[in-house]
Amino acid sequence: MLRTKRAVGTALLAVSVLTAAAACSSTGGKKAQDEGQAVGAGKADTPRMKVAMITHEAPGDTFWDIVRKGAQAAAAKDNVQLVYSADPDAGKQATLVQNAIDSKVDGIAVTLAKPSALSGAVQKAKAAGIPVVAFNSGLDDWQKAGALEYFGSDEHLAGESASKRLSDEGAKHVLCVPQEQGQVALEARCEGVAKGFSGTTTKLYVTGTNMPSVRSTVAAKLKEDKSIDRVIMLGAPFALTAVQSVKDAGSDAKVATFDMNTELVKAVQSGDVEWSVDQQPYLQGYLAVDSLWLYKTNGNVIGGGKTTATGPYFVDKSNVSTVLQFANRGTR
Repeated sequence: MLRTKRAVGTALLAVSVLTAAAACSSTGGKKAQDEGQAVGAGKADTPRMKVAMITHEAPGDTFWDIVRKGAQAAAAKDNVQLVYSADPDAGKQATLVQNAIDSKVDGIAVTLAKPSALSGAVQKAKAAGIPVVAFNSGLDDWQKAGALEYFGSDEHLAGESASKRLSDEGAKHVLCVPQEQGQVALEARCEGVAKGFSGTTTKLYVTGTNMPSVRSTVAAKLKEDKSIDRVIMLGAPFALTAVQSVKDAGSDAKVATFDMNTELVKAVQSGDVEWSVDQQPYLQGYLAVDSLWLYKTNGNVIGGGKTTATGPYFVDKSNVSTVLQFANRGTR
């Protein structure tokens, strides 16, 4: 079981690194904003280095577009050649890590959605002298796997935070919907919701790579059980689909979610989605690349052996207008 408290100071350190990096140059402006780069970020004069970023992205999941924007911004600033690849199959993801080792990259940033399948590849990279940082998934396993640093949200804590909010709002029966079975971050979210919620929770697995199936499966469950008054999805595209599921079922259930994209932010603004628990994927991508540059060029290690927290952060009607300006450029 995860601890529900993490070293918040490490998150503040990460933000200070990001801020300091952005302050290094007075160049930048609108073009940098349009490309998802940190405003004011110049280009480092350090030697060119090559970083492989390898994730478990499933096709069509816009969450990863935001991660990549952050990674690209850091790469542009740091004079880094960024090589991005992804596969939702953990075994194939491990093969991508091996490919990066074989191509002699200078650093690897990897998600550990299924740590047991990736640990061997991470250890091989370490043995080859290639520093590895983990991000987004694998909070409990990154150190055992051999990663140098970790950037992400404590998903148990995020789930418990969501459950407290649901309880405070008077929800009685919550449907938690993971879009992939066995993915550690998704499982932790639903576990956190179940642990902290004062009412009833039900878990419903859907196939995230088949959105029509997601829509029909959630709608069928809502028709079957009229007591469900909240649906909490675990990704922005799935939350937008769940809004349609609620309509299809003729249900009065309200929808909340984890994670965001531009359309999700607009859905919060309109009230179609109650709120989102944001893990700030842009920050994860940025810090994953920037940390490898800092390590290679100055021997820096962020976090002091602890997780660098990028969330949880709630987005609701009280702050959505602020977030929207950044979502419109694809960085939130």
